[in-house]
Amino acid sequence: MMKTTATLVLSLVFVAALAGTAPAVRQHYSHQDDYFEHYEGTRTCLECHEQEAQDFFHSQHYQWRGKTPNVVNADGMELGKLNTMNDFCTNPNPSWIGNAVNEDGKIIAQGCSKCHAGLGAKPQAEMTQAQLENIDCLICHASGYRRDLYKDDAGQWEWRPILWKNQAGLDAISKRIVLPQRTMCLRCHSGAGGGQNFKRGDLEYELKECETEFDVHMATEGNDLQCIDCHQGEDHRIVGRGVDLPANDLPDRTLRCTSCHDERPHDIAALDNHTDRVYCTVCHIPTFAKKDATDMVRDWSQPKYHPDSKKYSATITFGKDVVPVYAWYNGQSKAAILGQRMETDKNGVYTMMGPVGDKGDKSARIYAFKLHKGVLPMLKKEQRLIPIGVDEFFIDGNIAEAVARGASSTYGIGYPEYEWINVRRYMGIFHEVQPAANALQCLDCHREGGRMDWKALGYKRDPLLDAMD
Repeated sequence: MMKTTATLVLSLVFVAALAGTAPAVRQHYSHQDDYFEHYEGTRTCLECHEQEAQDFFHSQHYQWRGKTPNVVNADGMELGKLNTMNDFCTNPNPSWIGNAVNEDGKIIAQGCSKCHAGLGAKPQAEMTQAQLENIDCLICHASGYRRDLYKDDAGQWEWRPILWKNQAGLDAISKRIVLPQRTMCLRCHSGAGGGQNFKRGDLEYELKECETEFDVHMATEGNDLQCIDCHQGEDHRIVGRGVDLPANDLPDRTLRCTSCHDERPHDIAALDNHTDRVYCTVCHIPTFAKKDATDMVRDWSQPKYHPDSKKYSATITFGKDVVPVYAWYNGQSKAAILGQRMETDKNGVYTMMGPVGDKGDKSARIYAFKLHKGVLPMLKKEQRLIPIGVDEFFIDGNIAEAVARGASSTYGIGYPEYEWINVRRYMGIFHEVQPAANALQCLDCHREGGRMDWKALGYKRDPLLDAMD
């Protein structure tokens, strides 16, 4: 409850900062005691921040879909997690929310909504008061905030602060309001896919507090950049789009290394001559998954039991200190859209998400990628990928039933005729940039047996040899 005009002025200043109209700063903002007496859920935030909630409602962090001007086969559709397929947990719809419990009564999964910035209800297209109150402001803005699943009076699952029965503790946490810090972003973006660094490969939790040797941008004793220093947008919409992420909150704003650095930054002609066709991360991120191993292959056709956790999973092959795969990319991608017929590419491969571009495309450059591979179920006749109901599968390991649940919830087909197919996904590597001294050297690429597959990139041989002839 607002008490004074002075407090109102302070609130408006804070709102402007949250909305992204001011530069990201290191200062921590904190709601004083006279902002409100008790935190009573999101409606407490809405008393002052309803416009911010409306802005966030339309963002892809809440909707899990958005505009797709850079996806060549989207045909104007808004795409995101909810209506595309991935080769990790497949799709959130069959496994949205709920505690999956093993035989010892231990919670082994809680659904994909665990990383949604909402309180349990799925995002809807229509903005209602219920949807605004479903936004969990604290998950991004309250330092030290934690939440867990509980059932409401109607027996439906919902996310609540773990201190929901401790009003004094909850009030204290809810007043520790800050701009999003690395810790807040990493708890979802590092833990996605089932474990630390399973999914992205270049977003390890080590980035919370790391040395310069690990990442020159986020090093605690170095630049100490927060995620929003680069990804800061406006109106709760974030700048930046990965190669395998279809939606784009701000399609008119492009995030590149050159947003801060010069186009030709080396003062060495031999190096600067590369920048037109080779992206910075190729040389400056020699490997990824430096501390925590990352999921490189996930085979859902082969259930695996883990006796220590008494849980089933797909069979996962991990990699550490992985050398990226290199491919041409012009800023556009092609996506596997849920419900659409899957087609193989020119090499006979099913690609879930792939970069567009080739050597002859002057707008394309060579980028570094994590190439993730998977084995997924596909309807035989229709050639549509089938999401998997993963939460129950984690308990019983019955993959046939898990596929049936996914087919039923997605296509209304109880027990489909399906086959297992090999798929792949290109995931851009953009984080954990190394100091210049650790960047690739000429012979890392330009030698026999080097890391570049020149023929796959469209060259007959190493182009340096042509330049030397």
